[in-house]
Amino acid sequence: MISPERSSSQSQRSAAAGAPFLSISVTDPVKMGTGVQSYISYRVITKTNLPEFEGPEKIVIRRYSDFEWLHDRLAERYKGIFIPPLPEKNAVEKFRFSKEFIELRRQALDLFVNRIASHPELKQSDVLRTFLQADEEIMDRARSYETGIFKKPADFIQMFKSKVSDVVLGKEKPVEESTPEYEKLKNYIFELENHLAEAQKQAYRLVKRHRELGQSLADFGKAIKHLGACEGDLMEKVFSEVGSKSEMLSIKLQREADNLLFNFEEPLKDYVRAVQSIKATMLDRANAFRQHFDLDQERKYKELNLEKLKFMNPEKYAEAESEFRELKADSEEATKKFEHIVRLMNEELARFQEQKTADIGLAFHEFAKGQAKLAKDIADAWRSVLPKLEACSTS
Repeated sequence: MISPERSSSQSQRSAAAGAPFLSISVTDPVKMGTGVQSYISYRVITKTNLPEFEGPEKIVIRRYSDFEWLHDRLAERYKGIFIPPLPEKNAVEKFRFSKEFIELRRQALDLFVNRIASHPELKQSDVLRTFLQADEEIMDRARSYETGIFKKPADFIQMFKSKVSDVVLGKEKPVEESTPEYEKLKNYIFELENHLAEAQKQAYRLVKRHRELGQSLADFGKAIKHLGACEGDLMEKVFSEVGSKSEMLSIKLQREADNLLFNFEEPLKDYVRAVQSIKATMLDRANAFRQHFDLDQERKYKELNLEKLKFMNPEKYAEAESEFRELKADSEEATKKFEHIVRLMNEELARFQEQKTADIGLAFHEFAKGQAKLAKDIADAWRSVLPKLEACSTS
């Protein structure tokens, strides 16, 4: 999970050194349309020296559904790889076009494409090149065609009916992979998701409390100035300074709330989404395991029957042997697919753990640094008015 700033600086160094590089920026969010048809568009700027791209720089306009198209196509093609997560699609209507929400989403989308661009496998994908280079008309056609294939309500209803029938008739007997190592991994992922979600929830509360305290200090500063004006003389000067300090600290608290939101709460939230991407890959692994297991069991059963048929019904043996060879080939292919997913997941987990340690460590460092500076600013501000308040109280 590479941060945009880190990825950008690495690309700049690579460009200066003449090494291959791919730098992507998601910028300039603009509201388009009106009413329920309105949406936000973004400029996606790509700079690269890779020969498979059309040129050194390309600028395209993209909307959220285009990023969603990229995510879904990669998820279909790269089973076993943790596809970087997207920010949530839906938002409360009154916040959907707020400045804060738009900036949070822009940063999350920038992070999304740069993670793809930094991944050794995903960055080579032709769908990434299409996303980064195709004009808006081609992108719209690709998005409309490919998303339409998988989103017909009637198809989902039919699939659901088939599943229910299989369960009722006893045809479906799900088999789960249950090695000690994989059970340990599953338990870790579910615990990690729960703990990250709780940490993110508490971080959100910290943001809220900073904003509430900031507003309270602003209101207090205004009230204390009015009180001083009512008293006059020395009290007015002292209370005016106290009020000004309160208003100054209010601004600092609001700034620290923004810092907490963007550099602490949002990174935690992003890793909650990242764990959900891991769970999606685990579902692909489970499906691959079931296919591998079912075909292997069927192969063993057909192999036994084939031996019996060889002596009991030689006439049907040739046809049955041909069918068995096809089944054996399918079984071997399913086993290879499952083993491929397992190998990729192991590699992805090592990469995820390394980057998680760096990113979460950085988030907590920024949190502690911001809190330390805020505490010092608060202490300095109140300490500076103590002599005047003491003089006022003894006069």
